Formats: sequence, structure tokens, C-alpha cells
Amino acid sequence: MQPFHVISDLEKDELYGVLETVSAHPYADYHAFSAAVRQATRGQVPASLREAADRIRAERAQGVSDTHVLRNCPVDKELPELGHDDPQADKYARKHTFVGEAFLELMGQLTGTPLMSYATRFNGDFFTDVYSISKYHGQQTGYSDGELVYHNDRTAHPVRADYISLLGMRCPVEEYTCTSLVEARTLRAALPEDTLRLLGEAHFVTPFDVVSRDNNRGLSVSEKHAIFQGDYGIRYLDTHTTVAPDAPGEAKDALIELKNALTRAEKKRHRILEGDLLIFANQNGLHSREKIEVNDPERSRSRWLLKTYAFRDQATADGFADHWVDGVVGRVGD
Repeated sequence: MQPFHVISDLEKDELYGVLETVSAHPYADYHAFSAAVRQATRGQVPASLREAADRIRAERAQGVSDTHVLRNCPVDKELPELGHDDPQADKYARKHTFVGEAFLELMGQLTGTPLMSYATRFNGDFFTDVYSISKYHGQQTGYSDGELVYHNDRTAHPVRADYISLLGMRCPVEEYTCTSLVEARTLRAALPEDTLRLLGEAHFVTPFDVVSRDNNRGLSVSEKHAIFQGDYGIRYLDTHTTVAPDAPGEAKDALIELKNALTRAEKKRHRILEGDLLIFANQNGLHSREKIEVNDPERSRSRWLLKTYAFRDQATADGFADHWVDGVVGRVGD
């Protein structure tokens, strides 16, 4: 994908200088950090970046696009090496600047999409790392070092992010990994009405992902749910979402038709480079990870993306107020 907006070198340097003044700690008190970013950047955001954020909001509202790439974004100039046994602990101990986190928070503010987190994952952090963890090698999770099938993040969970942001922190140019996306509207257009009707009914279940099960042994499989939801939504994890035991036989046929449509569908692909910000709709489409060329498996494992989840808007976030864990706004449970 071509970048939607490229930040100039001058703008990046000026914005970096602003963001590095934020002294609050994103992992100790997220909301204090959010307030500090808002205060530090007041009147200091490049006009072109504000305009880009406005255009992103407009394209979403008009149904033009839910996927956008910003290039040459500010990230921390000195990044620590992370191990693969407990990279989160390594980040806590070795990462002492938070420019990447501040930029992600700023973009959430500019696009009007409040951030969210999960209390049972990564200490409830609002900024998490897409980075390989050894114990998840070969498993279907973003924290493995392998490919990922098409999916929504947290498909089985009752509260799911509307938008996902991925910021390239360390992306070895010698390795070629793509994030691929398919819009739900593309899949719907390829299916007949009877199939759409069945996929819009609660005949399907999805197992909870391995990371969720590791953090909450009580989780096994979702409640019955529809795959197509609302006008544009989709809830599906390929090779995992299946028909419920009491589903009519036609539901299995509809699921097979969906799988065929997904295989044939037009895909958008983007190779995230360092300083790239990829923002896409989690519930209006599916995404995957494709490892196109791996020249050094160990170097490929070092790919590091900083990630945030976000609600569609403040009103959507407010609608989940009864889900907040320990009174922390935006932090939800399982």
C-alpha cells in the first residue's frame, strides 16, 4: 500500500522534540500519560498531520477507507534489545524513552479514537508489543514468529477493538513480512443473499486464543455469534471459527462459501517499515501476517511493532463503561 501521508523530516524532528518532553510513564499510569501528551502537544502538532487525521476521520465516516498508512513517524531513537522469553519485562527494564507510545497516543487523540486495553493481558498495558515470544512458537497468535491466518483480534471476546494501530519500531529491511487485509464489504459482495442471511445469524463459535487461555484458564470458546454483524462488521478467525453444535446444516455450507470467498478476495498488503504507522479497522475486515521472504530466521524474529487498540469514538467507549476493570477507563476484562 502507498502511504496515505508522509511526515517530512523537519516535521518529524520537531514533533520528536515535543514528544520526548512528556515525562509521565505510559506503563505506570496510562491516563496521566495521555493527559501529559495532550498538554505537551497543544499547539505543537504540525498542521499537515492534523489535516491527515481529519482526512482519516472523513474517509472512515464516508465509507471510503478504513485502512491508512503514515510514513516517517517519530519513534524512539534508542531501542533496547528484547529477549524472547519475556520481552515485556525486558522493555520495562531497558526502554527509558516513550516517543513511540506518545505518538500513538497523539494519533488516538487526533482521530478521536480512545485507546483500550485488556486487564488480563500484558498487565493491562495500553501499549503492547507485537514481538515473538518463544513459548508461542508455531502457534496462532501475534506473539509467535510465524504467519497468521486471516482474523479479527480477540475474535472470541465480547469487547473487541474497532481500530488497531501498528507502529514499526524495529523492522529489518532484509526480511520481508507483510500485513494483509481484506474488507468485510469485499467478502459480502461475493456471496449470495441466502449465504449472507445465514452468516448474519448466531450459528457460529470461536475458540479463545492461546494467550487469553494462558491468562484465564476459565476461557474455552465464545458464545454463539454471527459472522457478519451490522452493515459492515465481521467476526471471524479463519480455520478456528466453526459452526455451533446445534447449528443447521446450511450454516456449515455458508461457512464453506465464506472460506472460498476469502481465498479469492482482493487483498491489501503492506510491509511495515520502521517509522510506518498502519491503522486499520479490526471489526470491518480481516487481517493476517505473511512472511514473504525470510533470509535469517533469528533476525526475522526481532521484528518489533508497537500496538494499540482503540474504540470507534468516545460515544462507543462510553457505551462500555460497565466493563471497566478496577475503575480504569478503557481497560476491559474477558
